[in-house]
Amino acid sequence: MKYPALQIRVVHPSEEALFQSLMNKHHYLGALPKISDTIWYVATSDDQWLALLTFSASALRCSARDQWIGWDYRHQFDRLKLVVNNSRFLILPGSHYKNLGSQILSLSRKRIQQDWVERFGYPVLLLETFVDPTFFTGTVYRASNWIEVGKTKGYRRSGKGYSKKIHSQKLIFLQPLQRNSRQLLSRPVLHERYHSGRVRMKLRAAHQDSLYDYFREIDDPRRAQGRKHPLPTVLALVAAAILCGMRGYKDIHLWVDNLGQKSLARFRCRKRQGKYESPSRTVIRNVMIGVSPAQLNQSLAAWNEQYGSEDDSLAIDGKTMCNAIDGNGHQTHIMSAIGHDSGGCYAQKK
Repeated sequence: MKYPALQIRVVHPSEEALFQSLMNKHHYLGALPKISDTIWYVATSDDQWLALLTFSASALRCSARDQWIGWDYRHQFDRLKLVVNNSRFLILPGSHYKNLGSQILSLSRKRIQQDWVERFGYPVLLLETFVDPTFFTGTVYRASNWIEVGKTKGYRRSGKGYSKKIHSQKLIFLQPLQRNSRQLLSRPVLHERYHSGRVRMKLRAAHQDSLYDYFREIDDPRRAQGRKHPLPTVLALVAAAILCGMRGYKDIHLWVDNLGQKSLARFRCRKRQGKYESPSRTVIRNVMIGVSPAQLNQSLAAWNEQYGSEDDSLAIDGKTMCNAIDGNGHQTHIMSAIGHDSGGCYAQKK
């Protein structure tokens, strides 16, 4: 059965309370708040609401999806925004008609790319969803040509990471939005059209643990009195935050402040009353202002020499430094070699 008047549209702000109340009432998982980039859709026919859909941020970890895409760990974190999760799909009571679900998914697939670009400034290449086999078999997704790629491991996200207990393993379905979506997501260098902001990467636990040792030989510019956080800890945290895309003291401090206890332990943070503490924004700023640039550069170069081989390619670029005047009155020009994947600086030359 087809619906000539069937359409998909974005939920208007004045309708969001109704959308959430219906989702809470009729969806077995309840409603989701708007976190990060999210779009809510409603399917209507002659102004009657038939179904509700939520598209939001992709899952941070999903082994079967990552294996299907074929992207490297270093590529994944910077490209997750190009994957969008159909986190809720609810056909309202009284609207369960034949083929309605597949028609709604088809209409949403046709418009989500344009909506995503208009709202968030970058396109989408892949849709994902998770189906709990305890309640459903994913028939509507199969009928809409979504690809079943496996099952989740059954761990749930929690405030402290992932639960140790295995819960229901969910079926994983994917829907490429372009014929070459898979190739675009897995290529060594992402096309500039699909950049979703500054280059970001995610550090493995081994990388976090290794940074501290490379800053141990740097002279501490602070007075001995009142030092609460070791200098290598502060420098390692700052280096990690910058590698993960943070810029400026505020961003760096927010990144550090959001680290879990396991990560803080890897950076050798101060432990007080059984809990690891992160340095304040003031401590981070004072350390970075006072530390020796030459020693810092030498330590970072040593870390890059050890781990920089992970970059498949380098970008060479230069810029003229504002307000940096040499003895002859000329502005200073810097050439740099930057790793495409890590975003790390291999070398700089005046």
